[in-house]
Amino acid sequence: MEIRPVAFFESPLKTKFGIPRQSGLVAELTGRIVFVPEFRHEEAVRGLEDFDYLWLIWEFSANRDARKSLTVRPPRLGGNRRLGVFATRSPFRPNNLGLSCVRLDRVGYEEQDGPVIWVKGADLMDGTPIYDIKPYVAYADAHGGARSGFVDEVGWEPLPVKMPEACAAMLTELERDVLCATLAQDPRPRYHDDPERIYGMRYLSYDVRFKVSDSGVEVVAIVKI
Repeated sequence: MEIRPVAFFESPLKTKFGIPRQSGLVAELTGRIVFVPEFRHEEAVRGLEDFDYLWLIWEFSANRDARKSLTVRPPRLGGNRRLGVFATRSPFRPNNLGLSCVRLDRVGYEEQDGPVIWVKGADLMDGTPIYDIKPYVAYADAHGGARSGFVDEVGWEPLPVKMPEACAAMLTELERDVLCATLAQDPRPRYHDDPERIYGMRYLSYDVRFKVSDSGVEVVAIVKI
């Protein structure tokens, strides 16, 4: 079977570094789903507003040439323990397919290239191909009390984020909140542990530079690109 994109995702996160590792972790992270011309019709989304959440089937497009393996090292386990690829949500998968549950914000019928679907909480990079969109149905998709394997074993809390006033002034309040919530997830590879190392992350039209230590995340600079 050959599949092709029905839409592409527009996000303020421009590279895969910094993308939340699961959907919903940064609830206010907002993005747009823009259909390819063939599906850019109101009929294709008729009734969509009646749902609160959507499933997106998409491609880890930045990993097309990455080496694949039967086992991977989940970040939640510190990158030190290997599990089977099909027992994890690793982005390094045989067919590079991702599955995300996102909150439907609104459908913009009158926008350029509309109808455009606005969603929140997505873990997709800017430019990600989307292959299908399905409504989330609570009676079938929600399973209270379900076990979550190794995720149940390891607790984890978001990190505190400190940002200089000069950097904060470059962003709107919502942009600051989303950036801080994203950095709080600790974008680094989990085996990195150098508190003096400065990382760079593309956010909107900025290069955000930051350090991570035991006390949290410290934004060092925000540079306009």
